[in-house]
Amino acid sequence: MTEITAGASAMKALPVADRATVRRSVAELARAEKRSLLLGLVLHVAAAIAGLASPWLVGRIVDRVAAGAAASDVDMFALAIAGCVVAQILLSRTAQNVGNRFGERANARLREDFVARTLRLPIAVVERAGTGDLATRSSVDVATVGNAVRQVVPTVLISVIQLLLVVAAAFLLHPLLGVLILAGAPTTLAVARWYLRRAPQAYLAEGEAASELTESMTATAEGARTVEALRLTEARTREGTARIARQWTTRRTTLALRSVFFPVVESGYALPAAAMLLAGGYFLANGWVTLGAVVAATLYAQQSIEPVDRIMIFLEQAQRGFASLARVLGIGLVAPEPRGVATAPPGQRLVVRGVRFRYAGGHDVLHGIDLEVRPGERLAVVGPSGAGKSTLARLLAGIDAPREGAVSLGGVAVTDLDPAERRRRIALVTQEHHVFIGTLRDNLAFAAPGATDDDMLTALAAVGADWYADLPDGLDTELGDGARALNPADAQQVALARLVLADPHTLILDEATAALDPTTARRTERSLGAVLHGRTVIAIAHRLYTAHDADRVAVLADGRITELGSHDELVRADGAYAALWRSWHGDKA
Repeated sequence: MTEITAGASAMKALPVADRATVRRSVAELARAEKRSLLLGLVLHVAAAIAGLASPWLVGRIVDRVAAGAAASDVDMFALAIAGCVVAQILLSRTAQNVGNRFGERANARLREDFVARTLRLPIAVVERAGTGDLATRSSVDVATVGNAVRQVVPTVLISVIQLLLVVAAAFLLHPLLGVLILAGAPTTLAVARWYLRRAPQAYLAEGEAASELTESMTATAEGARTVEALRLTEARTREGTARIARQWTTRRTTLALRSVFFPVVESGYALPAAAMLLAGGYFLANGWVTLGAVVAATLYAQQSIEPVDRIMIFLEQAQRGFASLARVLGIGLVAPEPRGVATAPPGQRLVVRGVRFRYAGGHDVLHGIDLEVRPGERLAVVGPSGAGKSTLARLLAGIDAPREGAVSLGGVAVTDLDPAERRRRIALVTQEHHVFIGTLRDNLAFAAPGATDDDMLTALAAVGADWYADLPDGLDTELGDGARALNPADAQQVALARLVLADPHTLILDEATAALDPTTARRTERSLGAVLHGRTVIAIAHRLYTAHDADRVAVLADGRITELGSHDELVRADGAYAALWRSWHGDKA
């Protein structure tokens, strides 16, 4: 109940990259695609120049008509305008195709890097962060970054080029007309500066609120049965409402920024054209400019509205994109699992000496544990809930490191082993299992990519997965969402079959058969025992027949080993284990 009630607030958020890291990442992305960027830039410049020709030609027509030119001259200019329009369309289309290909490649690279960084995260870090933050970054933030790369960046780049060329064209007509086209710039720059000072933090806060809401909803959904059994519906509703309220507040903040930013920017769109007409008439009256120049400059002023509008619109989306990119890149700021270089000879003892451990911000849950597990031994660890059994299993598997003392294999600290070797030598299987989207063969091949179909079938038989015979396509049956769904017991057997295929030196079972009914669980454990004969097996036992079948039993209470010996020895000692056995065995009689 405590875990569900705590919800997202108990999670430690993953880091967020700073602006310098985001800028470096964008620069690296640009360098990787510099040829595409250069080609796109050249094409967009050419398209923009073709677009600038039309207003200039219109101005020339006005001046020619005012000077009494013949109709044939006007027709020639009109054909030139049509040619420029066609050229602009063709160049723009080609440039957009180049930009789209760049965007897709860049987006694919970002997604691949994100997956690679995520898979390098230490398990303990992922567990502390919770599923909500990671899920939001891998879905919402990655999608937002992808949209920014595909649309926002190319659009802003194109618009900036067009705007600069339009302003340059106005200055070429006459410097005074060039100054007038900038009439709306002070207002636009001022409000943009105001917005950019506030937007990054506002969008980061919005992303964080979304992560917390996802975490809260996920915890409620996953613990639905517990919520119903313990009558926590109202508490979880309040929790969800509070998370929704925070996200609503953060979204109101970003909406308030937009409600100031866009109206002020749009109010400045008409200023250049109005200034051009008013002041242009004065300049024309004094003979400083021609009528055609004023007309062309006014058309340029109107032409400048579209790129400015796109820049301002996508500037807001760019803030979302940069905030999401900072969250995506934050995954890479977590120190990856240490790549140990030590190796341990096979067939060595797993030794625990003076181990103490506490979770962040808590008190010690293990107090001076001493234990030796002999090669090939079957050790059962029993004790009441909260005694520290699962914590000990995590330390033995090298997922966490002890605060004091050491856990070693053949004299080498387990956490100093190379992660790949550690996973080959020591496997931890809990009662929490995952079925990946794909075929049954895909799900089994994760443990042993080189396994044959016969190997997989043998592994399934070893764990008592009788349901395999009913699958319509055998190992090629699709599993997961939208395909055949496995119940918890079947999913647990798939995980155990993976274990058989992985064939580790040391196997740690943390209530790995909890989802199976007692008869199936006992049959599965016996089958595993036969298949894994000669392997070291450490079983966190919740059913005491596991302890009965083990070579030795370690009794854990309040973070300490209080008894250690064989089942018969501990029963004769008439201690805590004997009392537990009598109580459990009496219930089964």
